[in-house]
Amino acid sequence: MQDLIRKLLLEMGEDPEREGLRRTPERVAEALRFLTQGYEQDVEKTLNEAVFREDYNEMVIVRDIDFFSMCEHHLLPFYGRCHVAYVPDGKLIGLSKVPRIVEIFARRLQMQERLTQQIADCLERALEPSGVAVVTKAYHLCMSMRGVEKQNAHAVASAMHGSFLQDYRTREEFMGLIQP
Repeated sequence: MQDLIRKLLLEMGEDPEREGLRRTPERVAEALRFLTQGYEQDVEKTLNEAVFREDYNEMVIVRDIDFFSMCEHHLLPFYGRCHVAYVPDGKLIGLSKVPRIVEIFARRLQMQERLTQQIADCLERALEPSGVAVVTKAYHLCMSMRGVEKQNAHAVASAMHGSFLQDYRTREEFMGLIQP
């Protein structure tokens, strides 16, 4: 990867041997490995022993989960907050696992819509709940630094399953509870 980054610097008209850039290929490679570590993380292993049988059937919400990801189209960051809810049907998950699931999927080259759906699908498979809802709100540097150059525009994506999709009251309760 470092050789590719050196070549990229040359293509940009830079001198990869100048003082400020000598270690840049190494630093960029390390940063990219960190930012895409989700490919090497196993969601199933993360959920291992974190799903509990419990007779509870009211909405569970973990909101304001900060995330950072990389746009697969431009390799530029997008970042924001994720709100996750589910209505259990006999299974609960350790609350700290919800942000870990968000992190695993965010640390891949992504589209915000896919990220949102992957989080919802993962919880659907693991918990078999009555419903799952995920909303992501993100700022995309590919929109603010280039292209349309709109610094304050953000995107919102949602994925609704089960009771959140079928019952507008459940969806409205969730949407009301995630408002600032």
